[in-house]
Amino acid sequence: MEAGLLLSTPIQVGEETGWRGYALPRLAERMGLAWGSVLLGVIWAVWHLPLFFMPVTDVFGQSLPTYVIQVTALSVAMGWLYAHTNGSLLLIMLMHASINNTKDVVPSLVQGAANPWALSTSPVSWLTAGLLWLCVGFFLVRMPRLEAVARVRALTVQNGDRASHKRSHETTDTATHGH
Repeated sequence: MEAGLLLSTPIQVGEETGWRGYALPRLAERMGLAWGSVLLGVIWAVWHLPLFFMPVTDVFGQSLPTYVIQVTALSVAMGWLYAHTNGSLLLIMLMHASINNTKDVVPSLVQGAANPWALSTSPVSWLTAGLLWLCVGFFLVRMPRLEAVARVRALTVQNGDRASHKRSHETTDTATHGH
């Protein structure tokens, strides 16, 4: 498993540089971290759509709707991790590689599945989705607080800069005009 993690982490570099390094900050700026993470999860899942129609992949014929539900939950968890590690892409890449290398420890694939548009009949798949969304509920509840803290910090820095700027002008005025 360690070898798989070491080999696949570099592969995640391109994907996560795009998803969390580029797209997430821009989506979060426009719609907030929570909704940005949800939208990115849907986009990320749909990005993998061709794999569901390629016989050489492990998701060939599997349930795309169930996959979207699971990947969207993972995207929110990764968004939370990204925000709580000051934007560390390395930890996101390790998380992504870990998921890819351990997803089949408890198999949830449906043998002989042939319709990617159908809902999964695998109880393990639905249990996984339910547990993921239970955890994601925790993250989603806390994301607005994180955004509020970031706004307060930004305002504090802005106001501090204004106060500092005002003080420097007052000092210059006093020195120039002798007041």
